[in-house]
Amino acid sequence: MFDDPLIYLKVFLVGGLVCMIGQILIITTQMTSARILVSFLLLGAFLEIIGVYQTIYNFAGAGIAIPITGFGASLARGAIDAGQNLGLIGVLTGGLTATAGGIAAAIFAGFVVAMIFNSRTK
Repeated sequence: MFDDPLIYLKVFLVGGLVCMIGQILIITTQMTSARILVSFLLLGAFLEIIGVYQTIYNFAGAGIAIPITGFGASLARGAIDAGQNLGLIGVLTGGLTATAGGIAAAIFAGFVVAMIFNSRTK
């Protein structure tokens, strides 16, 4: 993947396109940031389900994997794989199993930040 000298341009363009779409949604709609994030997560899952995500990932790598679309695709891929192996229980648990490392890192980072900084109301 790093043999391609244009990979940085591809990552920048695809990641920038994802961010640009988010910014356009913020400017032109009344959607909150949380709704936009959930929409992107569902978009990543949808792209994985229909089989397009891997093609985009092969082209752009981190440009599509680092935004929350990559997390959605990982959830979908985990549910699909576990569902094929374990049936219904795999569909229900596979997504969380596949993304457990990322979820644990987010919880730990939130805990560390909460311990370092004082919260205050607006």
